[in-house]
Amino acid sequence: MLAQNLIIYRFSHLYHILKEIELNLNFNILFADNENILSNTIKNLNNYLIITDREYPNFVNQFVLNYTPVKISKLVEKVNIEFLKVQFNNQSEVKVNNYIIDLNSREMLTKNIKLKLTEKEINTIVFLSKSNKPISVDELQEKVWSYQSHIETHTVETHIYRLRKKILNTFKDSEFIISKKNGYQIK
Repeated sequence: MLAQNLIIYRFSHLYHILKEIELNLNFNILFADNENILSNTIKNLNNYLIITDREYPNFVNQFVLNYTPVKISKLVEKVNIEFLKVQFNNQSEVKVNNYIIDLNSREMLTKNIKLKLTEKEINTIVFLSKSNKPISVDELQEKVWSYQSHIETHTVETHIYRLRKKILNTFKDSEFIISKKNGYQIK
């Protein structure tokens, strides 16, 4: 498991308290007292949580502790819950080419453009992205739609056609899902 890093931002009293008991905690304690230090710190970390006394809109993975005093045991419990949330959110994003597929919100994103997708569209993209070779219509029917391959249906072709059209209209990308003679592929 990745090391968990708790960054205390502009909250020096809390930093000193937690630093004293750091050996008894399951995360590293770091401190930042200005935005530049905080930006440089999180740039090098994958698994982090920022604890502050108020919300700062420029940063993600924040836990705002705006009520004190608080028992240390309750604080540690809340921090662990927040780390679980961060981990869940990180696992919910799949990178496919230049896009991020957010499994929770069912969105495909690039830059500041978002496209809402259905669950089947998400499943199709994720399944295709995991293969280095074209995937046949029969395999997509079986693995994504749970249809038996001997049933005659154009569900896959219709879905892929509509999905490609949505992606083209939103992102102007006509090469995201390509047709090959033996199936579909994401390059």
